[in-house]
This record gives sequence, C-alpha cells and structure tokens, in this order.
Amino acid sequence: MSDGGAVAGPDGELRCPWGLSTEDYVKYHDEEWGRPVHGDDALFERLCLEAFQSGLSWITILRRREGFRRAFAGFHIPAVAAFTEADAARLLTDEGIIRNRAKIDATLANARELAGWSAGELDALIWSYAPDPATRPVPRTIGDVAAITDESTALAKALKKRGIRFVGPTTAYALMQACGLVDDHLAGCLVRRQLADAPA
Repeated sequence: MSDGGAVAGPDGELRCPWGLSTEDYVKYHDEEWGRPVHGDDALFERLCLEAFQSGLSWITILRRREGFRRAFAGFHIPAVAAFTEADAARLLTDEGIIRNRAKIDATLANARELAGWSAGELDALIWSYAPDPATRPVPRTIGDVAAITDESTALAKALKKRGIRFVGPTTAYALMQACGLVDDHLAGCLVRRQLADAPA
C-alpha cells in the first residue's frame, strides 16, 4: 500500500501518485505540470482553465482542452477580448467546453482587462510571486503538498486588484503548480529530477 509518496509506474520510474491514475494524467504529469510556462497568452490559457476547473476534477478540463482552445481562439488575448454577446451565447451551447455562464463571462471580462495591459505584463506579474525554491521543503508525500500558500493568496489579491475575476488563492496556487512557479513533484519523482537537471 502506498504511503502517499512517489509510486513506480509500468516503466519502473517513480511518479507522483496522481500522475499514474490515467493515461491523460501520465502525459500531463510527465510533460507539462510543474514545468515553467511563460508568455501572456499561455498564462492566460492556464488561468482560464484553472478557473473552469474550480469545483471539478482537473481530468474533466484536461480532456476538453482542445475544445477550449477551439472555442476561445487559442486563448489569444486580443481575440478573446473582441468576443461579443453572440460569442458568449455560442459558448453556452458548445459541448466541447464547460458551459458555465459565470466562468465564461469571467473569461471574456478577463481578456478585455488583459488586452489593455502591456506585452509581458501578465507574465511578469504572475512570476513575481514565485517563491525562492530554497525556502520550500521537498514534499515527500501528497499530504505534504499545500492547497493554498501565502504567495498564492498574495497573487490572487494582486490579480483581483487589477480587475481579474474568478481567481482565488486555491486557483492561484494550482496555476503556480501547473506553470512551474513552484515544484510540487514529490521526492523521487522523475520529473523533479528532470527539473533539477534542467539548465537555468
């Protein structure tokens, strides 16, 4: 029985337990989660998807990711900012995404807000809340991984102050984990080893 620590997969490599639960998660865990993400559009996509995930399983979002990209113009901020009420109505009928009016409205409002920011401003703001890795203990079990941190609370407040909706401290921390601001891969996980060996 697992103690919540890294688990060996079929290939013998140790991974975070959640990263072995489905084939979709294996790919996402190994290739994306925790690896640094930069660029305003890329971070806008992650911000939107984490908001849509609120109250749902991440696998639900992951399996609709291409549907979200088609529906939201590849998450290109100026394009989404130009969406009209007719687009919002279209999105509510799109079975390729999560059809939640509040989350759709927040996505469009956030795009309109971000369209007025300077290039690189969203990237710089989000990454300014990345903690010093040296101050963070390496999680050994899934029970060691936080859901909210002081940094995620501060990031959520900063985004809200700038007019960004539907991003609380938990969503902000999920974004930080997914986009590599923090490394919450467990001790022994092959991805933690890869990240440690990656050039700065």
